[in-house]
Amino acid sequence: MTEYSLLDLVTVSEGASVAQSLANTADLARHAESLGFTRYWIAEHHGMPGVAGGATAVVIGHVAAATRHIRVGAGGIMLPNHAPLVIAEQFGTLAALFPDRIDLGLGRAPGSDMRVAQALRRTLDSDPNGFPHDVMELQSYFADDGQTGIRANPGAGAHVPIWILGSSLFGAQLAAALGLPYAFASHFAPDALDAALQIYRRDFKPSAQLARPHVMAGFNVIAADSDDQAELLASSQAQAFVALRTGQPRQLPPPVPGYRSRLGSQGSAILDHVLQCSAVGGPAKVARDIAAFVARTQADELMIASSVYDHQARKHSLTITAQIMQEMKQAA
Repeated sequence: MTEYSLLDLVTVSEGASVAQSLANTADLARHAESLGFTRYWIAEHHGMPGVAGGATAVVIGHVAAATRHIRVGAGGIMLPNHAPLVIAEQFGTLAALFPDRIDLGLGRAPGSDMRVAQALRRTLDSDPNGFPHDVMELQSYFADDGQTGIRANPGAGAHVPIWILGSSLFGAQLAAALGLPYAFASHFAPDALDAALQIYRRDFKPSAQLARPHVMAGFNVIAADSDDQAELLASSQAQAFVALRTGQPRQLPPPVPGYRSRLGSQGSAILDHVLQCSAVGGPAKVARDIAAFVARTQADELMIASSVYDHQARKHSLTITAQIMQEMKQAA
């Protein structure tokens, strides 16, 4: 049976403040918890006007404090931006505050452009072993096995499940080799999805953390009471993606009727490509599209992304999504 979780970028809608966006995130997390979502993950991004999750560990603490039992974590921490010891201390602290509720997804992209990466004091490492080495160093701190000669406090002995995030074959190979759960970013980078999942499952080696492969796949869902209403809501995400891919990132704009029909060929091509793994529509259409994606990927878990300008409309979209997932579970 496929579990369902939620990815939140702490989106800043046009006309809203960062403070309001963070308040919305806490409210959305409580709503997701009430709907049976398994996890609520925050993604690390920097230098983007429409995303307020840059201080990822801080936001995770905010969400965990606002909820009671849903797992909360990073989807993900861009590990090359940080010393592994710092991440061990941050997530060791979170695990002490919220026992058995904290996840740590790790990615190797900068989560920013080159100028912002330099401001983060990041040295762009071309060594292909750099990211795997950092992951294993982080594992060593949590395991408290003495291999680094340094004890993370807090962090040593913390139970923080590590996930590998990716959108290419590299992450699939690493997750398989280390015996870790694997999350594929198909909600915005779908090209290598099928090949990556095949490699991960074929080459998986059991570990102390995980006995068998566990696949999470990103999937966009914007649901409403009718197909037309959902298409209107989805125009906000479409505008934001076109702006981002054309080098003009912006806050999440309000919906625009007929936006897709007025796009030129370049904008349409961008959206057709980046939003391949999506369901937009009323309950019946969204249910069909989710079922088709699950059948294609055989994912153990869906990580739902849902960028909707209006907070209440976003909550309603999640309500419809959860109902669909629960019906699928019952049918299975």
